[in-house]
Amino acid sequence: MGLPPLNRNKGISLYTFLDFSGNSSSDTSGFSVNPSFHITNLKYVCRINKHCCSLFATDRPKLAENYTEDTWLKLRDAVGAIQNSTSIKYNLEELYQNVYLCVCLLRFCFLLMPLMHFLCFFLLKAVENLCSYKVSPTLYKQLRQVCEDHVQAQIHQFREYPFFCTQHCQEKSLDNLSFLKRMNRCWQDHCRQTIMIRSIFLFLDRTYVLQNSLLPSIWDTGLELFRTHIVSDSAVQKRTVEGILEQIELERNGETVDRSLLRSLLGMLSDLQVYKDSFEERFLTETNRLYAAEGQRLMQERDVPEYLHHVSRRLEEENDRIVSYLDQSTQKPLISCVEKQLLGEHMTAILQKGLSTLLDENRVTELALLYQLFSKVKGGLPTLLQFWRDYIKSFGGEIVCTPEKDKDMVQELLDFKDKMDNVAQTCFARNESFINAMKEAFETFINKRPNKPAELIAKYVDSKLRAGNKEATEEELERILDKIMIIFRFIHGKDVFEAFYKKDLAKRLLVGKSASVDAEKSMLSKLKHECGAAFTSKLEGMFKDMELSKDIMIQFKQYMQNQSEPSNIELTVNILTMGYWPSYTPMEVHLPPEMVKLQEVFKLFYLGKHSGRKLQWQPTLGHAVLKAEFKEGKKELQVSLFQTLVLLMFNEGEEFSMEEIRTATGIEEGELRRTLQSLACGKARVLNKNPRGKDVEDGDRFNFNNDFKHKLFRIKINQIQMKETVEEQVSTTERVFQDRQYQIDAAVVRIMKMRKTLSHNLLVSELYNQLKFPVKPGDLKKRIESLIDRDYMERDKETPNQYHYVA
Repeated sequence: MGLPPLNRNKGISLYTFLDFSGNSSSDTSGFSVNPSFHITNLKYVCRINKHCCSLFATDRPKLAENYTEDTWLKLRDAVGAIQNSTSIKYNLEELYQNVYLCVCLLRFCFLLMPLMHFLCFFLLKAVENLCSYKVSPTLYKQLRQVCEDHVQAQIHQFREYPFFCTQHCQEKSLDNLSFLKRMNRCWQDHCRQTIMIRSIFLFLDRTYVLQNSLLPSIWDTGLELFRTHIVSDSAVQKRTVEGILEQIELERNGETVDRSLLRSLLGMLSDLQVYKDSFEERFLTETNRLYAAEGQRLMQERDVPEYLHHVSRRLEEENDRIVSYLDQSTQKPLISCVEKQLLGEHMTAILQKGLSTLLDENRVTELALLYQLFSKVKGGLPTLLQFWRDYIKSFGGEIVCTPEKDKDMVQELLDFKDKMDNVAQTCFARNESFINAMKEAFETFINKRPNKPAELIAKYVDSKLRAGNKEATEEELERILDKIMIIFRFIHGKDVFEAFYKKDLAKRLLVGKSASVDAEKSMLSKLKHECGAAFTSKLEGMFKDMELSKDIMIQFKQYMQNQSEPSNIELTVNILTMGYWPSYTPMEVHLPPEMVKLQEVFKLFYLGKHSGRKLQWQPTLGHAVLKAEFKEGKKELQVSLFQTLVLLMFNEGEEFSMEEIRTATGIEEGELRRTLQSLACGKARVLNKNPRGKDVEDGDRFNFNNDFKHKLFRIKINQIQMKETVEEQVSTTERVFQDRQYQIDAAVVRIMKMRKTLSHNLLVSELYNQLKFPVKPGDLKKRIESLIDRDYMERDKETPNQYHYVA
């Protein structure tokens, strides 16, 4: 079946040209070829080539004479047209004859493909023919040489570019920018041309080049030639890199630059594998220099919050540059450089200059930013941790060790702890190291002043649990107690807390000043959970005594109803187990006959039920309700037992001296002064003092204030019982120290009984492990000497520092 001749009258010109300029041709005698065709229609052409092979006979014809040379000339012209963006003309019939091997396929080409595809097919087929007839090595060398000649010619436009330096930075910047734009245009043209050339010589690239591993592909060859002849030129490379660095510096100074240009040029350096050596090292050096100077300058000019925000903004900018145009491999060294120069070199200065201020002013936002920034720098968090710990010790130590602040010490400690907790949780990301450092710092400073914090914490708890405290609801009170327990954990001398807490609890229970039994038991439960059952056993015993006393009084009232002579006085007695309650100094006072009679009746009643027990009356915490008549009318006065004895005297006379009152009541002088002061110098002055004054003196005289007025019917004057006297404070402290001596003695005997023989240093070490309160080595030595004197142990005759247990 023969091939029909070309129909010259079908509107197809015999002389058609391919336009490689990238622009559409307006020549009506031909047509234009879009360069993108070579990629998009490559598979289509290859499929036709494969189909064509199945149509031909197996005998391969010989090439025409001069076919190789003629075909190369046409291919070279095509490559030249691509490189120069020009058009070339082909004789369609000549191309038709040169590819006679696939004549049968022409029928399908005209039917299936547009004419421009058909012509490009002939170029591809020409390359395939040359490769099929073992001309591939020559073709590859010829193509490389043509490309190399073209690239070498491109260098002149950059060498001839003016390299002058003007005095005006703006003119120099514009000149460098135009140079970068020319370089970018050259690079983009080269890439586009290489892609188009590769599409024509694809058969060569996928057969001969692919089979020879030592040969670079056509694309890699293009990169290699551009790198060797243009980018590797020292003058061109230097100016390119300097121009890029200049643009980056302008952007860092706040000016707007062409990021797409920078992205393209840096991509070029990366594709040519010279990015790291030619640009990155210089870029990092310049960055290091810039931020080193900036850090030194801004640390002097700005305060710490402003500086931290500046550092954060700089880091964001550099990360944005990495995303926009820098290579990803630059991210780690670049960010490390910025962090080192702006943070790493100034960590100590930043913390010394600003941490205390940030914490004092509770600048949560800046503290969070400080932690975030320091977490990125090597050694940043350990340094911040140390300064954080030192700040807590310093600030807390000032609260604890300043006697003038004792009144508000506990509240300030609670506020300080809340503040530091919030910083650790909100700003320091709940970092366990910071939380533990905070606990360690609190434990350190709160024990700098032995015993006093424990005493004041106990008194603070008393103020919150006492009746009349309207500061908090039950839920708020529970939260306050939880916070107090956190501070309580830091205290070493918990026995001091126990002594003062027990004394205050006794007053609240006996005087009836406890705000809530539930709150009292809740606090007791917290102490038990924290310190164990042994710590709270006596406190629990106090509550049991109060409950038993209620039952006893119910029985006593029934007993009194059966008496023939009922009393006008209603007596309430609390039976206290001596081992549970604080020890009170016995005081004999002169009670009215009616009270003495009632005491005897109760004693007879109680001992009748509990034989063998001994009752010891304690008037110190007794209280009463008296009915009084004034000009204004009747009032009820809630007073202490001592106040009761003084006021009852004015039923027998109008005026008494202090000495007369002391003789009649038997009240100790110091306690009597406090009692008279509360009645004559306080808010509720039911007695008049002559002469007037705040203090009670020996010669003062007192009379009943018949003109006393008050808006309430029942008036509480016995608050004096709840106030701690200096004598009480001293005796409680001395009792704690005495108990500690007993505990030290017991611990020494216990250790020596088990070890039999022990050196002084080992004995002291064992004592520190067992004792739960702070103690000085000198105090331990005194107790050891005391036990030696009492023959519990003895010194070794040859080694004085060696002790032996004496059975």
